Amino acid sequence: MHNQLTKSDIKKMEEEIEYRKLVVRKNALEDVKEARAQGDLSENFEYYAAKRFKNKNESRIRYLEKMIKTAEVVSDDSAADEVGMNNRVEVYFEEDDETETYKIVTTVRQNSLQGLISTESPLGRALLGKKAGERVFVDVGGGNGYWVLIRSIDKTAGDDDELRSF
Repeated sequence: MHNQLTKSDIKKMEEEIEYRKLVVRKNALEDVKEARAQGDLSENFEYYAAKRFKNKNESRIRYLEKMIKTAEVVSDDSAADEVGMNNRVEVYFEEDDETETYKIVTTVRQNSLQGLISTESPLGRALLGKKAGERVFVDVGGGNGYWVLIRSIDKTAGDDDELRSF
């Protein structure tokens, strides 16, 4: 399966890779050297912690490079009056009589606790391409679902959210 990423997602990943290679890697190697110089490695916690951090950084670099290499690049363009990628959408949940605001993002950036929902989530999939004022059925599988009303679409939300890091 390929991850869907926008060009700006890829740019942010490339920036993180560069930072990790040029700054974090250098500092991690220095930390390992300093801890190794302290002597007996069998009981040297600092050495093991430094090695673990260095390996975690290298793992993140490999992960990001693989994500970019296997990515399916998707457009974040949409019509002026339709819900699209990186738009904030105010949604009214009829059953709960509540209004929530979400930003539609790619799966790599999703974080429902921060209001970032994926284009592959049931709600994200239902909202894409719809217009303010439309009543939309969100299918959660097996014919089950719920109705929402799109109250507003904010196209100026931009692409300012950080990618998730481990």
